[in-house]
Amino acid sequence: MPPRAPAPGQMSLLDWKAPAPEQRFEEHRIRAANVGARISKAVAATLAECQMPRAEVATRMSEFLGEPVSEHMLNAYASQAREGHKISAARLMALLHVTGDIRLLQVLADPFGWSVIESRYLPLIELAVLREQEDEAQRRIKSARARARAGGLL
Repeated sequence: MPPRAPAPGQMSLLDWKAPAPEQRFEEHRIRAANVGARISKAVAATLAECQMPRAEVATRMSEFLGEPVSEHMLNAYASQAREGHKISAARLMALLHVTGDIRLLQVLADPFGWSVIESRYLPLIELAVLREQEDEAQRRIKSARARARAGGLL
């Protein structure tokens, strides 16, 4: 009997990929000569991929911050050419709040070798650290036991 065709819309188990614990921009999209230009490119990418018009993003940022943010300001933050118009930390936070694009935080963490991950992964990280400590303790115990045997104590 020939194999049955998959049901319409059925995903292949082999096509499944585990979700990445961290999210980041593709490097080529935010590559820039300096940190300010890199952040501007990240802001531009976030705004380009956002499902809201910039005017709506600006309105929601204004509501979050309790101060005015205009569409013109967003355009300036997203432009590498506008040297004097860099986004502040508070406004970057508001943009993150409105868009939900965690990659904006990752751009800030990357130069320090850090990763921005969801809090739900912290117990797994703690578990990995504890296992490393346990392995190190077991190596030390084994070494001490070998030295004690060599000294005729065991």
